[in-house]
Amino acid sequence: MRRHRRYKGHHSFKTYNHRYHALKDRLNTLASSHGIYRSRKGLFMGVCRGIAEHLELSVFWTRMIVLVLFLFTGFWPVGVIYILAGLLLKMEPVSALNTEKDQEFYDSYTRSRESAIQRIKRKYDNIERRIQRMEHTVTSREFDWK
Repeated sequence: MRRHRRYKGHHSFKTYNHRYHALKDRLNTLASSHGIYRSRKGLFMGVCRGIAEHLELSVFWTRMIVLVLFLFTGFWPVGVIYILAGLLLKMEPVSALNTEKDQEFYDSYTRSRESAIQRIKRKYDNIERRIQRMEHTVTSREFDWK
């Protein structure tokens, strides 16, 4: 009897875990490179404009729907979801992403800010070393200006 209860409890944990990962995958799909972006031209965090552009709807009507939902449900569900969406969704790219290589480049820099900073730092350190070698070569006594 005890084994059955443990197994049943373990089974319910697996079910909840599976549902959690399914929901997490759906949210990642929405926030992925082919999903919804926050608009840079939006009024407050750009969520409504980003949703409207993604679903090809009018920005005015998207904002009206969110406002009506906010008024009828209160701050807790709609306000919190809006703020979470504003924090979790990526900003739309500054320039259009024409190729898949551009898309990969943008995604790699938006996923991890620390790694993006490290990549940029390595690039500029590499450029700095190259400039120093050129300066050393040009300013050496053996360099011929002719």
